[in-house]
Amino acid sequence: MSELVESVSSGRLGVRVKELRRERGFTLDELAGRAGVSRAMISKLERGEKNPTLVVAARLAEGLGVSLSRLAGVEERREVVVVPRERRMVLRDPETGFERQSLSPTFAGRGVEFLRNVVPEGSTSGDFPAHRKGVEEHIVVEKGELRATLGGEEYVLREGDALYFEADVPHRFDNAGRGECAYYLVISSAGT
Repeated sequence: MSELVESVSSGRLGVRVKELRRERGFTLDELAGRAGVSRAMISKLERGEKNPTLVVAARLAEGLGVSLSRLAGVEERREVVVVPRERRMVLRDPETGFERQSLSPTFAGRGVEFLRNVVPEGSTSGDFPAHRKGVEEHIVVEKGELRATLGGEEYVLREGDALYFEADVPHRFDNAGRGECAYYLVISSAGT
């Protein structure tokens, strides 16, 4: 955020407003109408005579159809990572047959994991210890029937059912039906 504040207060913002306004083919009057900022203010910004307040900068960003970060010239980094099926990380418990497939790339410092778990008929994930405070899990059953035991309480989920819980309790997942049970799991960690 300090980079954004620096960009807004340094006078560079006026140059960006002018560039983006011209790219979109807007006149000063058109941008003024779209953003709810006076034509005179926009003109002074573009000439470097004025620095906007953060509210004015946000209005201009909205009028130009960009994020405040993009308006300030602080580009948001966008990544695209493809995880081919044959390169997924797969962990399989040799005793229970429980399988955990990582569907998301693993990045240090990222607080989200996307997984697909498969529990053979009559089997279990085993007991998972409580996570630290702030870890949440979201589950959607793809097929079969899943018994989720969360801190001693049981919940039975069928195909299409979803469950959310704060994962700072011991938990386990059992196949409660016939055939294989598969479910998607998103683990998110606040603050990481």
